This record gives sequence, C-alpha cells and structure tokens, in this order.
Amino acid sequence: MTSPRTEALAALHGAGRPAGGGEPASRRGHGRPPGAPRSRQWTAYAFLTPLVVYLIVFYTYPLYRNIELSVHDYTPRAFVQGDPEFTGLDNYLRIVSDDAFLRALRNTAVFTLGSIAAQYAIGLALAVFFHRTFRLSAVLRAMFLVPWLLPLIVSASTWSWMLNSDNGIVNSALGAFGVGQINWLTSPDTALLSVTIANIWLGVPFNLVILYAGLQNIPASLYEAAGLDGANAWQRLRRITLPLLRPVSAITLLLGLIYTLKVVDIIWIMTKGGPADASTTLAIWSYREAFGTGQPDFSPAAAVGNLLILIAFAAGLAHVRLQRREEHA
Repeated sequence: MTSPRTEALAALHGAGRPAGGGEPASRRGHGRPPGAPRSRQWTAYAFLTPLVVYLIVFYTYPLYRNIELSVHDYTPRAFVQGDPEFTGLDNYLRIVSDDAFLRALRNTAVFTLGSIAAQYAIGLALAVFFHRTFRLSAVLRAMFLVPWLLPLIVSASTWSWMLNSDNGIVNSALGAFGVGQINWLTSPDTALLSVTIANIWLGVPFNLVILYAGLQNIPASLYEAAGLDGANAWQRLRRITLPLLRPVSAITLLLGLIYTLKVVDIIWIMTKGGPADASTTLAIWSYREAFGTGQPDFSPAAAVGNLLILIAFAAGLAHVRLQRREEHA
C-alpha cells in the first residue's frame, strides 16, 4: 500500500502533465516561428551587401579595368572612340624588354626594402622607449605622429627645401662641420637615398603606433620575472619582446611593403624619378607613362601597375602561409 504522502506527491507531479504523457499545454505553441531562420538569413545578407558592393565598386571593377587596359592599345583616340586594339601580352613584353625595367626594378627593391627596414627598426626602438611610463611620454608620442598627419605634398616640399643644394638647411648644417656641398636631389648617386630618407621619416609614426599597441598586450609579469632571473634589457628584448611581437611585426612589415611599393607623390615631387632615372621606381614609371610626359600611354602604365599588384599579392600570400605554419606548429 502507498502512503498518503506518496499519493499526494504523485498527484502534484501529474497535475501539469496532460493525459497520455504528452507535452504540457503551457508549452504548446511557444516553439521557434517557422520564418525565423529565413529572417536571420535575410538580415545577414543585408549586413553583407554594403561590403560586397564596396569590394566590387572600389576593388574588383578597377582591377578588371586595369587588366583590360594592359591587354589593349589604349590611346587618347581609343578612349574617345572606344575601339582599342587588342594586343594580348605585348605591353608586358614591351616593358620587360625595356632598358628602364631592370633599373626601375632595382630602385624599387632598394627603396622599398630600405624604407620598411629602417621604419620598422626606428619604430620598434621608439615603441620600446615609450613603453616605459615617464613624464611627457604622451606629449612626445603625439609629436612623433606629426609626419603622419601632414599632407604628403607638404612633407615632400619641405624635404625638397631641406635638401636643396644651394640653400637647404641640411647642407648649411653640414657646412658648419666643414662638409662640402652635396647635390642631394640632382646627383644620380644621392637622389634615391634622399627620397628614401624622406619616406622613412613619413613611415616611422605608423610603425610606432602599431608596435606600441602590440607591446601593450605583452604581460608586464613576464618582464618582472625575467628581471628577477637576472636578464638584462637586451635579453628581455630578444627573448620576450621580439617573439611575442612577431604577429604584429609581420602585419606591420606587410602593410609597409604594400604602401611603399605604390609610393609616387614623395618621389615625384622631390625628383620626378631623376636625374637620369636614378630614383625611378616601378610606380613612378607607371605614373610617368600615363600622365607625366604629355603624351599618355595608358596601356604600358597599366601593365607596370599590374606587376606591382602581383608583387604585393605574392607578399600577402607569403604572409598568410607563414601565419598558418606558425598556427599549426
């Protein structure tokens, strides 16, 4: 026989359960609405559409047009009449066989690698310096951002004046130490160096900001533990800072490479690629072919531009592969 307490509990538990053991009536009709998955799908499409439109309008279409320009013979008349002659890869063969190609390629390599290496080294040194808290630290960091905030035409004009052979401040300062006049912008031996120095000055703030932000994510306890173990500043930099900063350093160098490959304004304002093509890079060569001679030759210019895109794309692929290799290591 069951006790009265047992029967009361059984009655209490079965009161809310319908006959036949089905689901309580209070839970019926409260399931997920039939249109909920489709509604969320349309919402996702709505958020994705602006990005897709942006990529098509500002990336895909310009790239398609650039490729089309490079495989046709576009002259000003062809632009007006809309009947350019199809030339295939002739424009690419033309620029590769040009005597200026190897010189421009070498200048591009020197200018790009020299700029990003110096920008990263100086930016890292400044980031490590400002990582320590001291008086006026924020003010000095803000002052180092000034080159990044100035219009490029102002920066390039300022450097052109500073490096002027006759009345530039650099030659005046060197003359005070007995150094003779140096033709910074008009000598084939120093023109590329001059524009590289100006570009380094412009790129240091970007490296400083990114690397300083990366240093903020490194736990201070690691440096404290290393200090207790007797590690000096160089050992802490080599064993802690550089390894933990590697992902940030990789993307900083990649962005610096892509930016420096397409630099035109600084070089064009300071030297126009001269003298005697001493500071002509692939980007300057492309711009000169299209707009710098008074006789536009758009198709070879587009072909040179596509070569720069391929170089940047190869660098991006290399970065992705290295990143995946580190993730799986």
